[in-house]
Amino acid sequence: MTKTTKILTIQDLSCYGQCSITVALPVISAFGIETAVLPSAILSTHTSGFSGYTVRDLTEDLPAIRKHWEKEGITFDAIYTGFIGSIEQFDYIKDIIESRLNPGGLVFVDPAMADHGEFYNGFDQDFADKMGELCKTGDYILPNTTEACYLLHKPWKPDFTKEEMLDMAKELSAFTKRHVILKGDNHKKDQLGMIILDKSEPSNVEIVYNDRVDYVSHGTGDVFASTFVGATMTGRNPSESAKIAGEVTKKAIEETLDDPTHTYGVKFEKVIPQIPKMLKLTTPPI
Repeated sequence: MTKTTKILTIQDLSCYGQCSITVALPVISAFGIETAVLPSAILSTHTSGFSGYTVRDLTEDLPAIRKHWEKEGITFDAIYTGFIGSIEQFDYIKDIIESRLNPGGLVFVDPAMADHGEFYNGFDQDFADKMGELCKTGDYILPNTTEACYLLHKPWKPDFTKEEMLDMAKELSAFTKRHVILKGDNHKKDQLGMIILDKSEPSNVEIVYNDRVDYVSHGTGDVFASTFVGATMTGRNPSESAKIAGEVTKKAIEETLDDPTHTYGVKFEKVIPQIPKMLKLTTPPI
């Protein structure tokens, strides 16, 4: 009998709006991977474009959930963290990683806290510094340029040169066990790049490109990260996973462009049926 791969994703649950768990659960499941969820908070909607949304912080629930899983012998082959609900949750999450991750399991950290030069609502540099500590538990970290700058205590700007992006990726190697996936290389007019760095081979740095679509939407980072996790856990190398993740995100944006009423995310569901075909174009798992 083939062993079932099991992933835990820890991030918020927005009851309405395409982001975080509502993206991660279906996208990772589309790779044939059993996906468990641990909400860091429950929101009535996500925080972009909505006002008066409700937030239920679940910090106090995390230790009891971990304890119950320990009692039941529940463990995971990978843990993927996204939007963290409060600064107090970081120590609880690190405890879950230490106790519930199988030997040889992988940790993916998407430091979802900022974009376009600004923190998300409620976050600050103290939060970013705690996020940096969590990143150091990760085998893969997936920051955008804003998050990278906050991790590194560097000023952000809209456009970084290729050389600046490469230098930033090298600096970020201090915040990961092995892999840096730095999103947002936009020095090419019609393409968007991702810097792929393996700190075990620091001289071997790659840039993976996808065609650019000029469209800004909440949740695209979650589509990218969730696809990257799924592709990696089905045997693809970081460059292949980043290419697939970029393509899924681009196609989800394209599915959304002709609908001006769809302002709360991208139609990633339309792209999920295409994922198996994309996987056939890359190296199959060993």
